[in-house]
Amino acid sequence: MSYAVTVSRQLVHRAAICEVFLTDTQRRSDNEFLVAAQLPRVHSYYSDHLVTPAAYDPFLLLEVFRQTSILVAHEHCAVPLDRKFSFNSGEFTVLDTKALEIGRLPGRGLLTAAITGEKHRGAELVGVTLEMRLAVDGHDAASMTMTIQWMPGDAWDMLRERGRAALDLETPRPHPSGRRLSPAAVGRRSPDNVVLAEAAVVGRRVVAQVIVDQAHPALFDHPLDHIPGALFFEAYRQTALHAAHELLGLSPRRLTLTHCAAAFTRFGEFELPTVCQADLVEDRETPGAAVFRMEMLQEQTVISTAEVALRCTSPIGKFLIPASAQASAPHAC
Repeated sequence: MSYAVTVSRQLVHRAAICEVFLTDTQRRSDNEFLVAAQLPRVHSYYSDHLVTPAAYDPFLLLEVFRQTSILVAHEHCAVPLDRKFSFNSGEFTVLDTKALEIGRLPGRGLLTAAITGEKHRGAELVGVTLEMRLAVDGHDAASMTMTIQWMPGDAWDMLRERGRAALDLETPRPHPSGRRLSPAAVGRRSPDNVVLAEAAVVGRRVVAQVIVDQAHPALFDHPLDHIPGALFFEAYRQTALHAAHELLGLSPRRLTLTHCAAAFTRFGEFELPTVCQADLVEDRETPGAAVFRMEMLQEQTVISTAEVALRCTSPIGKFLIPASAQASAPHAC
């Protein structure tokens, strides 16, 4: 596998060359493929974290998986470049946090991807489910199961027109005014990478307004007609980090995301305010993790759901949970 140059931007649906992380691909069998990726050690979005020690952002790996799914579709499934893609669902897991530690050279990723499900419309392949696994510098790092589908541009336009016609999008709605949460509240350094505005605690739930900044160079690499999944994932993570602090007294600088399973049921519309809410849940099958069940809503309608697990990165070895939260707290890490 070669790491000399990146694949074409068209093959991973990116506008900026610096946002392309895949470098090569090979077919192993009818439904199994290899993909190479180079992980940047410094990036304005993926490197902007307070967590220590410095490590590759789990969502950088998730983006590598996303790009892999599109590359496999175009290169190995002969999907035309003009097709419009949608991300239906995905389950992402960090297998070993030590494998994400940043070394002295850009990380070399090697992915194995297998098509485990297909969706057809008549004789035409219109979607796949992929089981993927990523090693970084020879160490198993993360896995992801992802379901995507695609359609011609005219079919996409009809789908979007029908969906939007059912909504009153001509009436202006109040949106977050731009008063973002402090970067430290969500484990960030730069306010430009904060995607949450006002947040409130209601019992064991945290509710936050989502800022949809279409000028963000990574989350909005190119113009879109809907809110992208990448922003949903980031809003889920930041809401979970803020909830871990508000409900359990945990510092966002000592937590990292290790699991995120999300499903997308409706398009997120730019005209509608978006709210993310996180409910703390007990999960005795995930010791040492703070687990949240999450929803993304637009005007009380759920457009996406997720479950997020956060783990402690501190060598101290325990969550510092206040006594008042002990009864509802997850297991110590």
